Amino acid sequence: MKAVVLAAGEGARLQPITATRPKHLIQVGGKPILEHCLDALKFSGITEVVVVTHYMGDAIRRYFGDGESRGLKISYIEQAEMLGTGNAVSVVEPYVDGDFVLVYGDLLFAREAMADVVRLYEAEKPAAVMAVVPVEKPESYGVVELENEKTIRRIVEKPVVGEAPSNLANAGLYVLSEEIFGKIKQTKASVRGEWELTDAVSLLIDDDKTVLSSKVSEADWFDVGRPWDLLEANSWALRRMEHNVYGTVEEGAHLMGPVTVAETARIRSGAYIEGPCFIGEGSDIGPNCYIRSCTSVGKNVRVGNACEVKNSLIMDGTHVGHLSYVGDSILCERCNLAAGAITANLRLDDGHVKMIVKGEVVDSGRRKLGAILGDDVKTGINALFMPGVKVGTNSWIGANFTVHKDVPADTIVLLRQDADRSKKSS
Repeated sequence: MKAVVLAAGEGARLQPITATRPKHLIQVGGKPILEHCLDALKFSGITEVVVVTHYMGDAIRRYFGDGESRGLKISYIEQAEMLGTGNAVSVVEPYVDGDFVLVYGDLLFAREAMADVVRLYEAEKPAAVMAVVPVEKPESYGVVELENEKTIRRIVEKPVVGEAPSNLANAGLYVLSEEIFGKIKQTKASVRGEWELTDAVSLLIDDDKTVLSSKVSEADWFDVGRPWDLLEANSWALRRMEHNVYGTVEEGAHLMGPVTVAETARIRSGAYIEGPCFIGEGSDIGPNCYIRSCTSVGKNVRVGNACEVKNSLIMDGTHVGHLSYVGDSILCERCNLAAGAITANLRLDDGHVKMIVKGEVVDSGRRKLGAILGDDVKTGINALFMPGVKVGTNSWIGANFTVHKDVPADTIVLLRQDADRSKKSS
């Protein structure tokens, strides 16, 4: 059985992170979201994968290649236009032969969850199996109504608040028979001008075909939609991975709990690292710094003397200068924080931190949330970022400047020093 992985979307709500990389290549727990997905497929015994790409598809191809080094056979097909999940599945029809697994490639899920979907399909041979997961806000998802605890009776897309038939949402993991292609051809575009896969699955149900649900534990599934979700996703991945110390840990450094230190990484004396934590290849940490739990540090990162980093993602090639604090934040590639830079992560009133997402102010629901810095952001000394701000790629923040609101890409913001207008008395 082959697998089809949908990896065409941009992830617009994750800007500025996705300005320079597809959502599927964002690394959590030391590897891209899409790689976690491929690992789960391999665990289920599936080694042939067709990846559907669109936004920055070349980057995905370059990263994974033909999959041979991962024990997989990966091929790629381009979705010419972003016309929905139904359209994305339709383009793979010539490339699959028989029943196939379908996975949304921007999700995190336990390997066992995928294996359960495959086992159920192989045991009962229905027209389709859809994984479902309990969610707190079903109005944000496609929600299923079940009969006999397992058979899907209907699918309701984003129901009105209070009118959802259940709290079980489409988890983006399927096994589908070839019948699905004919049903996709029968569907019509939604009000958004997109062809939805769930509409095709609903047509199977209308034809009295058996569509079964495979329930996934809420703890075994994670949807990454907004920037702060990446912090939770990183924690999710770090807590489930196997940790090992391969690199150099100097005398006087302390690693507490599950910590991974890559082979060419260096932890200097006086550093204190709390797991779960990941330190990537070529990175240099310390001396005398504090790396708190649920932090992932990418490749060739420098965290200087007397810094503190807490629950954050620091991507490849970034430099955090001495005496800096990075809390609940995401620093993309090749950022350079000068000495004393601070990402504030707590409002003075102790309320939820809000962030602008696709032009709208959104309550993150988080009491602590720092800053999101795109690639190649540079700061002067003592730059300060207020909770929930975002800085676009290739922008510079001057010394002693406080960032109170989002800064667009390719922007320089500086404090202006007025000339001294005082006159000496005669």
